[in-house]
Amino acid sequence: MTNIAPTDIGIIGAGHIGGTLARGLVALGHRVTIANSRGPETLAELVAELGPNAKAGTPTEAAEAGEFVIVTVPLKAYRDIPAEPLAGKIVIDTNNYYWERDGHVAELDAGEATVSGLLQAHLPQSKVAKGFNHITSTSILTDGTPAGTPERRALATASDFEEAAALVTALYDDLGYDTVVIGPLEESWRAERDQPAYVSSQNRDELVANLARAERAGAERVTAE
Repeated sequence: MTNIAPTDIGIIGAGHIGGTLARGLVALGHRVTIANSRGPETLAELVAELGPNAKAGTPTEAAEAGEFVIVTVPLKAYRDIPAEPLAGKIVIDTNNYYWERDGHVAELDAGEATVSGLLQAHLPQSKVAKGFNHITSTSILTDGTPAGTPERRALATASDFEEAAALVTALYDDLGYDTVVIGPLEESWRAERDQPAYVSSQNRDELVANLARAERAGAERVTAE
């Protein structure tokens, strides 16, 4: 039995993480509407593979269709996420900051903002939670194990909303992972790129320790000033 009853889920972004999560969610019995920036017709092969519980749409259609929505686009595209149809919904953000791909963002370089915090500011009527950002896409559907398994892998989440963190926790468990709730989005950097918790296979206790060991980008400069 899963924690989350079969429901409609929107996925905005059909890259490695989006496609993998679509496969996992359909396998759990959910109905998925998936979108990318290139148009629904470019997702015909993926949707055919996923079967009748999946369909392609525009980002707006995916946002409208989902009871909750997963956003998995490059950081440089986060302002393109449609805000109005996501109002009142939980939005799971999988993103990380790759300045080589996205260009430099001064607030992130200085440790004055977080990736998911930027998305939350763009979606002020939504409830953003960090999720699936510190596990490789190839591991999402292979590393999960049943609840209670010794050394079960754990993943982190963060949100300013308890219900959003609880949804990610339930989703992680359904996919085979324990959860560590870091706290509010302002702490979500602890599970991002170049931190000890990033893409490391770790149980819950190890994840807690790695999150505590994290050192924030720009912290030295901020302290010095």
